[in-house]
Amino acid sequence: MRIATVTGAALLALGLAAGPAAADSSPSPAAGSPAPSSAGTSFRTATEIEQGQRATADASAGDYLYWSFPADAGQRPTVRATVKLPDTHASQTWQVDVYDGLRRRQACQYGAQTRTAAAGTSSVELACVLRTVRAWSEPWANDPLPGTYYVRLTALDLPAADLGLPVGAEVRADAKDMGGAAAVDGSLSEPLVPGIAVTSRQDAADDDSGDSAVLSAIEPEDGWSSGWWSDRWVWTGIGGVLAALAGIGGYALTRGSGRPRGVPPGA
Repeated sequence: MRIATVTGAALLALGLAAGPAAADSSPSPAAGSPAPSSAGTSFRTATEIEQGQRATADASAGDYLYWSFPADAGQRPTVRATVKLPDTHASQTWQVDVYDGLRRRQACQYGAQTRTAAAGTSSVELACVLRTVRAWSEPWANDPLPGTYYVRLTALDLPAADLGLPVGAEVRADAKDMGGAAAVDGSLSEPLVPGIAVTSRQDAADDDSGDSAVLSAIEPEDGWSSGWWSDRWVWTGIGGVLAALAGIGGYALTRGSGRPRGVPPGA
C-alpha cells in the first residue's frame, strides 16, 4: 500500500512538471492590434512584428523587404514567408534570411530557405527554423542571442524582364519554448536590441528635429528573461521530492516487523 502511494505521488509530480515544459511560447497578438501591411527597405526601417503575427506587404520584384521581431532565451524561432507572384513571369529564385541584433546572419537548422518558382507559378513558400536562442555565449561564437531578429526577403538574380513586377509578400515569425534542456549558465546584461541605448520611443516623439531614430522598440510579451528562469528549477525540485519519497519507500520495505531474529510470533 505504501509503495502504491509513493508511486502515485511520483507520477503526479512528474505530470505537473512536464505540463509547462511542453507549452509553445509564441504569444497571441494583442486583440485589436492591426497586422502590419508594409515592409521596410533596410535594417534601420524594418517593420516591427510580434511573434505569431501575420504581416503582409505589396512590393516589386527586386526589392529588399525587411521585418523585425523579438526572440528570448530558450526559444527556437521559425520564420515562414509566402510570395505571391504575377500571372506571367520567368523562373524566379526567392530567399529568406534571418539576422540577429548584431546583424549577423543566422544559419537555418532546417527549412526551405531558398526556392525557385518555375515560370507561371502563382506563389512560392519559404521557411527557416533557427537554432535555439542562448542566454549567453562566447564573444567569438555566432550563437543566436536574446534580442531583435531581422527577416530579409528578396529575389536572387532576377531576369531583367521581371524587375519591377508587382508581388505580394506574407511573413510570420513563431517561437517554440525548448525548456531547461536548452538553458545555459550566464546571461546577457542587456538583450541585443539595436538603438535601445540611444533613445527611447518617447524621446523620439518629443524630438522635433527628426534626427533621432529608434531602431527597435519591441520585446516579448512577458519582457526579457535573459535566461534567469527555466524548467530546470522545476525538475530540480521534483528530483528532491522523488529522492525523499524513495527514501521513505526504502525504509518501509526494509524495516521489517521489528522482532529479533529467532523469536516466534506471539512470544
